[in-house]
Amino acid sequence: MLSILRLFKQQGWKVEFATPAQATEHMADLGSEGVSSQSIELNSDSFDSYVMTYKPDIVLFDRFMMEEQFGWRVDKYCPRALKILDTEDLQCLRHARHQAVKAEREMTLDDLYSDIAKREIAAILRCDLSLVISSYEIQLLTETFKIDSSLLYHLPFMVDLEKCPTHTKGFSQRNHFISIGNFRHAPNWDMVLYLQKIWPKIRQKIPDAELHIYGAYPPPKATALNNPATGFLVKGWAEDALSVMESARVCLAPLRFGAGIKGKLLDAMIVQTPSVTTTIGSEGMYQYAAGTDEAGSNVICPDERCPDEIWPGAVVDDIAGFVNAALEIYTDEKAWNRSSRAASRLLNKYYDARLSGAGLIDKIIETDSHIKQHRLNNFTGAMLKHHTMKSTQYMSQWIAAKNSKVV
Repeated sequence: MLSILRLFKQQGWKVEFATPAQATEHMADLGSEGVSSQSIELNSDSFDSYVMTYKPDIVLFDRFMMEEQFGWRVDKYCPRALKILDTEDLQCLRHARHQAVKAEREMTLDDLYSDIAKREIAAILRCDLSLVISSYEIQLLTETFKIDSSLLYHLPFMVDLEKCPTHTKGFSQRNHFISIGNFRHAPNWDMVLYLQKIWPKIRQKIPDAELHIYGAYPPPKATALNNPATGFLVKGWAEDALSVMESARVCLAPLRFGAGIKGKLLDAMIVQTPSVTTTIGSEGMYQYAAGTDEAGSNVICPDERCPDEIWPGAVVDDIAGFVNAALEIYTDEKAWNRSSRAASRLLNKYYDARLSGAGLIDKIIETDSHIKQHRLNNFTGAMLKHHTMKSTQYMSQWIAAKNSKVV
């Protein structure tokens, strides 16, 4: 989101961030970015006055819940405004995979076609353009949910490559393993619990190694897992994620469910830290081609002739294979160096902010210049606005009226 706001500022556009969320100690300093902020309320007519006064040309919604809350109000009071949905990751996909993991089975269409999916896909159809971070999710939306590709734009993380370090700490300057992720995010908490099964097998082979687990908002159940005797250390909030990532020799991310693409693995690439992850973890971050075995799992490149598409580490889904890959990269300097070098290749190929940012601006301008025809082509979206959003509008107005009577 911050990368998108910066991109908009670079165009000379006036940008304001409006949110119903409360301020926290970990929030970004938007003022230093030249982005103004505005507090808005859910189910309140005060938003109507705000948006009519501001008169935005573009409205960007952060996830489908914000579009549900405020989309109909934007349509009513700023009908010409281009509506963009930043999906971040597909929550219906994350939810479906979570259900499958809890039931210890493969995900089914019944899992995927949930009430969350109906809400999320409806929000995508009501918007003029939706930003999708993962190439896998673009394919899912077009092939499974049959969404017209004109409504979607593939936008992975945008990295300013000129600010990325060209030289980072080497093999001998690093120690220990790292895992990182917000503890409030269900896939990350599941990952921590899964590491409880994996870590003893690694520690048995490397008795002096430690696993440092970082993340915001660690609950008591997480800090209770901190165990110096076994080297399983729950560190909590990291003031500088890139710094702690660069100090580690290997990043572990055994994600069993989730969606989108993973910021922790991108951070690992930026500081050239090899990572061992799963198919879910690496999904949408590189093309499964050269360097994969018959099952689709990444294998560690055996020599100096690493193909462009090799993962900077390893992608393994079973515990035994995951442990073996982690041990090899951690102890074999040549394997570590090959994995570390692969990171910059992927960064340059897929995450160059200059290319992806320019493409997004072109897409926005092109869509906006033909907005009438673009909306006529999306009859399903227009139908959803007319019917589905009426119920949301009336419910919101009822809540607002009810709240106004509360003394």
